[in-house]
Amino acid sequence: MWSILSAEWFKLRKSKMVPIILAGPIIGLFIGLTSNFSDMSDSGVNEWYSSLISMNLLYALLFLPLISGVFASLICRYEHQSGGWKQLLALPVTRGKVFVAKYVLIMLLVLAMQILYLCSIYAVGIMKGYSDPFPMEIVWKSILGGWLATMPLVALQLWTSIMFKSFAAPFAVNVTFTLPSILAVNSARFGPYYPWGQPFLMMNVGGNTGDVFFVPWDQLLTVVGGGFVLFFLGGYLYFQRKAV
Repeated sequence: MWSILSAEWFKLRKSKMVPIILAGPIIGLFIGLTSNFSDMSDSGVNEWYSSLISMNLLYALLFLPLISGVFASLICRYEHQSGGWKQLLALPVTRGKVFVAKYVLIMLLVLAMQILYLCSIYAVGIMKGYSDPFPMEIVWKSILGGWLATMPLVALQLWTSIMFKSFAAPFAVNVTFTLPSILAVNSARFGPYYPWGQPFLMMNVGGNTGDVFFVPWDQLLTVVGGGFVLFFLGGYLYFQRKAV
């Protein structure tokens, strides 16, 4: 497994991955610096919350799902070119290990982007001169919750990236389903079950801070956990039967 992960990482290093990882945190930094929530600060609310809410609104709702889809497309790009799947699977590796390695690497890339986004949140507060204490527990809930919420989404995106040979096709599908999440998250009935809207719900500090990652525990297990099992097994079984 380690050798497969090393090989996948070597291929990604040739894909200019660093600018893509930095894109989301830089956009979040720009949003945080340009947003003005003086009324919220005057009401006695922790100054960090105003920046966190404004930054999460676009980052978690749009850029996190979109960039994770780009990761999934890039990690399958070489295999879709010039019979790459045949060359890879001709090696002494199993399809299952290849699928798991690709999934793990995407999740690590998303985690790296989330940590950089945390740095952006802190940088905004420093640049704006916030005097309130940094809400470490709340911020970490948001960062880790958003990462966990991408688990079923990444599994679904990897599934579609393996399915389509074109780089643009899975990205177009991702964009098509990301944009309606703006409406979906406002629906109490459909929002919690919409894969592209789950990262925002898990990062939204407006939820009950007493719950795990701002969402009820049963929702975390059933929606995120159940979605992960469904999409991961679906993609895993599809890849096992995929003709190369």
